[in-house]
Amino acid sequence: MDPITDIFTAMRVESLVYGRIELTAPWGLHFEKGDYACFGTLARGNAWLTVEGREQPIPLTGGDCFCVFAQAHGHTLGDHPETPPSDMQAVARTKSGNAIRFGGGGVPTTIIGGKFTFDRASSKPLTDLLPSFLLVGNDRAQALPLHQTLQLFAAEAAQSSVGADVVLKRLADIFLLQIIREHICSNTCQQAGWLRALSDPRIGTVLQSIHENIEKPWTVAELASAAGMSRSAFALRFKQLVGETPLEYLTRWRMYKAALLLRDGDKKLSEVANAVGYDSDGAFNKTFKRIVGATPGEYRRAGNGRSGNFENEPVPPCR
Repeated sequence: MDPITDIFTAMRVESLVYGRIELTAPWGLHFEKGDYACFGTLARGNAWLTVEGREQPIPLTGGDCFCVFAQAHGHTLGDHPETPPSDMQAVARTKSGNAIRFGGGGVPTTIIGGKFTFDRASSKPLTDLLPSFLLVGNDRAQALPLHQTLQLFAAEAAQSSVGADVVLKRLADIFLLQIIREHICSNTCQQAGWLRALSDPRIGTVLQSIHENIEKPWTVAELASAAGMSRSAFALRFKQLVGETPLEYLTRWRMYKAALLLRDGDKKLSEVANAVGYDSDGAFNKTFKRIVGATPGEYRRAGNGRSGNFENEPVPPCR
């Protein structure tokens, strides 16, 4: 199982809000940070996306597709970076049917998209490892399938048929996977980070090996051999791209997988330990508590890990 598939297999979209936003200049919408992601495309017009923590706003034009992960950063969409924004939650309450209409009556812009929240425990790697936003320009070939997915969104949302909620959630998964895959292939994925590491021929091969064989007793020498590199060169390159050492990444990913097994399954603690590469229950318990902040038994008893009360999370902290 490759790393992206590994994440998406566990990820769960909990809720989804979708629709059209009909805007006229001047307009600005501010989205507070939170456990959700915003996604969509500009069906008409132009806009500026300002993400907290980034020095420069990002221009958007008709046909561009975007996704903003709001867990760590609020963001603003507007007709101009200097237009004072209104709170999106307040604007959303004016929604009529499947559309929100807002603005000063000038040049029109239409955004088709929505917002979805995740199951926090299972999706934390997704939102922690990805950039704060993903953008696929209308000049990219992969913009077409993204538009097709959003068109299916529009048709399904308009019908309100039986099972529509499930279909919309699956389409959210598809859109997110499409835009991540395109980001990996694009020239925008050049900075250090997990996605850049996946696109690296040698380090990407190692990451796939780790995810396919999480239970294997890997050593740095074995991982370097899989990459076709010397041990020292591999360790340096891995740290530069991923942001942590190979064994730190392996350990944190093992604990994340263990947390999912504890939350969703009925395996004995020893079986969970074996499934993620630990022959010793004591070593597994000690490592799990160090990474998560609770023993495996405590984690399972605390609402199967859904309470979100633990300060630490079993996820590789690389960006």
